Amino acid sequence: MRELLDSSGEKIRVLIADADNISSQLMASALRRCRNYFDKVSVASSSPEAIRDLNILRPHVAVVSTELRDGPHTGFKVLQEVRNSHPRTAAIMLLDSTQRDPVVDAFRGGARGVFTRDKSFKALSKCIRTVHGGRIWASNEELEFILETLTRLKSAQFTKSSGMALLTRREEEVVRSVVEGMKNREIAQALHVTEHSVSNYLYGIFNKLGVSSRVELILYATSESQKQAR
Repeated sequence: MRELLDSSGEKIRVLIADADNISSQLMASALRRCRNYFDKVSVASSSPEAIRDLNILRPHVAVVSTELRDGPHTGFKVLQEVRNSHPRTAAIMLLDSTQRDPVVDAFRGGARGVFTRDKSFKALSKCIRTVHGGRIWASNEELEFILETLTRLKSAQFTKSSGMALLTRREEEVVRSVVEGMKNREIAQALHVTEHSVSNYLYGIFNKLGVSSRVELILYATSESQKQAR
């Protein structure tokens, strides 16, 4: 079970934020039964509650519905809080169904995965463990949404001149690490720099390449690698 724990040896702490209290309690109960994988599971129904629990619980993974008690799109507010203030928390967006705009918005907002309510609790457990492990959780259909959206972007918005040629050697190392699925903390350890330095490198990379998230960066880098291989 060692690979299911974080670097400190702890089991996975999870926050579930959802306007539907019955649904969130059912999900929490299912996760708590998986004692080999999960430790504390907290439930919130509004964005203020979710943000409070983020600060108290410091979850490894936050499962956030697009709609919370205080509004239909307030889940994105929580997603933004995770991205800005809790970089060590991996976010999963909970969706009612697989639709293009919510899926794209979720990944654009920093989510590491999307999960629809029609899936089983067993699948949710696997989704959380996958994202906690530094990988992306998305179906082929959801990935197609992202790819189609990116191909519609103007080249000036996405590639900005010759793309990878604009990066420094250290920035290229950071990009390769992101593509390999490494988190900021792991990149910092591998490159012998601080997490703050990694965040600064990513900020510069995003600006140079015209991307706005790690998902877009991975897709961009993969596309460039395929071009060079031809």
